[in-house]
Amino acid sequence: MNVLVVGGAGYIGSHCVRQLQVAGHTPIVLDNLVKGHKGSIPEGVTFHEADLADSPKVVQILKDEAIDIVMHFAAFIEVGESMQDPLKHYDNNVAKTVSLLKSMREAGVNKFVFSSSCTVLGEEAEPPFTEAMPLRPISAYGQTKADVEVILEYCCKAYGMSAAIFRYFNASGAAEGGVIGEDHSPETHLIPIAIQVALGQREKMYVFGDDYPTPDGTCLRDYVHVDDLSRAHIAAFPRLEEEGAYLRYNLGTGTPASVLEIIKAVEEVSGRPVPYDVAPKRDGDVPSAYADSVKAKTELNWVPQYDTIKSIIETAWAWHESHPNGYDDK
Repeated sequence: MNVLVVGGAGYIGSHCVRQLQVAGHTPIVLDNLVKGHKGSIPEGVTFHEADLADSPKVVQILKDEAIDIVMHFAAFIEVGESMQDPLKHYDNNVAKTVSLLKSMREAGVNKFVFSSSCTVLGEEAEPPFTEAMPLRPISAYGQTKADVEVILEYCCKAYGMSAAIFRYFNASGAAEGGVIGEDHSPETHLIPIAIQVALGQREKMYVFGDDYPTPDGTCLRDYVHVDDLSRAHIAAFPRLEEEGAYLRYNLGTGTPASVLEIIKAVEEVSGRPVPYDVAPKRDGDVPSAYADSVKAKTELNWVPQYDTIKSIIETAWAWHESHPNGYDDK
């Protein structure tokens, strides 16, 4: 199938492009390169530099490329920034998604895969997180994702479109061989920050709180490899053939790791120290968050291939060690 990957030059989108190729599909990338990296797009893959707000151009791309399915990864993801400038996030994450859905309607494309987040469930949820839990985001970022989930539900009912929503826990790792990987600016994710410390790019890192009700006092999170996430998206394609299908899946390994366990694993994989200081807790950080992915495993036959934190970090280390400056294009 011809698959338009919106945000296909970003971290998760670029990995999905390669997994689409492995699965025999034809990916076409649309990205405005505000956050994405052109160097992450494989040679030979059609690339359109465009913004979702440019509806005529998006409609033309959908028609010219004979798109069967749209996968939407483009979003601003910084939670802290979303609280300081919510309109920026609403414009990019919600308004431009609505623009994309309108463009799809005009072009006659009705299958949609959406990149959501476990942050839609908020801090009151008790792990493991299931799909049945109510939407209770506590950040503007999480609210933008929750809003799109609701919009998609109504669109599926009203227009007969079909949508699969994937709520990620902590996307991590990099493609085997270190050809592409994670390169955010600013970097806010734990594993790449720990690796930057190991590489000497940061003097030290900070552990926000060490007295949580967890085995070692630090937060527990569910880390899932980015290629495993990508394979889950593709596995949903057959289920999108049903008109009006509205599917939601939580994606994680279900086995959380603590902040200190991540630091130790990075030290073991890299063979280098990762010094850290303990800092005050951050607002909104819950002690433990991990997925119940039974639904994805049952309905999509999805099984994470990277089932240990060490195996995930090994791929991340290979990328960062060989690309200390990331794609070096910003």
